Amino acid sequence: FKERPVLIHASAIKGYAIAASDGEIGTVSDLLFDDVSWRVRWLVVETGTWLAGRKVLLPASTLGHADAIRREFTAKLTVQQVKDSPNVDTERPVSRQVESSIYGHYGWYPYWGYGLYTGSYGYGSVMGSPFFGPSSQPTEDEARETQRNRDDPHLRSIAAVEGYHIHATDGEIGHVEDMLVEEADWSIRYLVVDTKNWWPGKRVLLSPRSAHEVSWTDRIIDINVNREAVRSSPGYDATTEVDRDYEQRFNSYYGNAAPGSSARARASDL
Repeated sequence: FKERPVLIHASAIKGYAIAASDGEIGTVSDLLFDDVSWRVRWLVVETGTWLAGRKVLLPASTLGHADAIRREFTAKLTVQQVKDSPNVDTERPVSRQVESSIYGHYGWYPYWGYGLYTGSYGYGSVMGSPFFGPSSQPTEDEARETQRNRDDPHLRSIAAVEGYHIHATDGEIGHVEDMLVEEADWSIRYLVVDTKNWWPGKRVLLSPRSAHEVSWTDRIIDINVNREAVRSSPGYDATTEVDRDYEQRFNSYYGNAAPGSSARARASDL
């Protein structure tokens, strides 16, 4: 018997306190996800006055369960460990080198393991590039592209993606209002889409798997379903419980598995 996944609004996670074993570290101000697997990798934590307004990055996978009443996550860290962690400019893109330095500081094993991304939906790729077959050798350009992807963690700010326009196959339908994150593995299960400019008062959920292309510069997510399909999809609001029955209706409506794969940025955006 599989337990129902706990889904949390990304917007609700902002403001959660992070409690170390010997004191509070700070509060969550943003979440960074990788755009290959659509999984949250890092929490940006405001440390407040005790570290002179410094922000730190903590891997989402190291946190305990969310305490919705206290609005708090626990972390198996000490305040001193956080104080001694590498300084990170969270206003700039986070490089693989920065990620490695943080994991090294805490003595943790990096999430990218042996150079593979394995997303929550079972996607696997060499940092966003296809696997090379056993009998094929990559060209120099392919090898360079693979290395470039290996050095690029593909991290995006959830706060920055809120407001992105959603384009169906036959026109715009709304914008990203929020995201639903599964607590167990920090995967982004659904985009919460506000369609008020087309269908007043209606919000819908869309799976990231329905996104076939994302333009990070133009702030547009293209999905591979039409507007009518979205309009007729199961409705959603803050009182909706996304339980097994809802997910079964959602999956059945979209054919039990939304087509497409995890969205990748256009080459011109990289």
